[in-house]
Amino acid sequence: MKIVVIGGTGLIGSQLCKNLQALGHETLAASPSTGVNIINGEGLLDALNEADVVVDVANSPSFEDHAALHFFETAGKNLLAAEKVNGVKHHVALGVIGTERMLDSGYFRAKMAQEKLIKASGIPYTILRATQFFEFISAIAFSGREDGDTIHLTSSALQPVASIDVAAALTDIALKMPSNQTVEVAGPERRPLVEFVRDYLQHIKDPRQAVSDDTVPYFGAPVNDQSLTPGNNPILGATRFESWLKNTAHA
Repeated sequence: MKIVVIGGTGLIGSQLCKNLQALGHETLAASPSTGVNIINGEGLLDALNEADVVVDVANSPSFEDHAALHFFETAGKNLLAAEKVNGVKHHVALGVIGTERMLDSGYFRAKMAQEKLIKASGIPYTILRATQFFEFISAIAFSGREDGDTIHLTSSALQPVASIDVAAALTDIALKMPSNQTVEVAGPERRPLVEFVRDYLQHIKDPRQAVSDDTVPYFGAPVNDQSLTPGNNPILGATRFESWLKNTAHA
């Protein structure tokens, strides 16, 4: 089976490609660095020639509202049009858990626009929504309100997941028949967001203290315990945050 991974040289895409290749599938890592550009369409039709499955894990290079919307709408339209021409049988996309609950954020509105394009395209699909990656905890840590040696962050619940577990879930989905549904993947631990950040700062020996402050939004959007956590029966990754810190995280 030929599987094209859009964003195949990135954090998730590179791990996904490795998984698929190890299982014996013809896998193409599509990105600007490999001659495939989903914004201007360069190389896209050729890349998707005879593809059975397309997995889209590409992300906007900017989280700014208009830039993110332009990226996901333009990329989505170009990619889905090329899939129709080439008769792709399954479109798999990586989304974010809580998208419909976080529409105060321009980035989440852009991800919602992407999902709507997929559902309206007529191409069989599966959307996998993931919680925040462990690898994103560093950015979350520095998104809070700083006050001297203190970082103020929400205590709303978070259930982050290791990127390796997201790649494993995508591997399984890519090899199954399309469900025309949205499924979720999350990590095994649900705790206040501020606690994950506190553990991270201690691990990298950052002297600043993370404290709970529920007046602080999440990247500009208000959150509660349901905003960024999965619903019932998500796919659960096996990697615990403490293990990831010891074996994977970099200061």
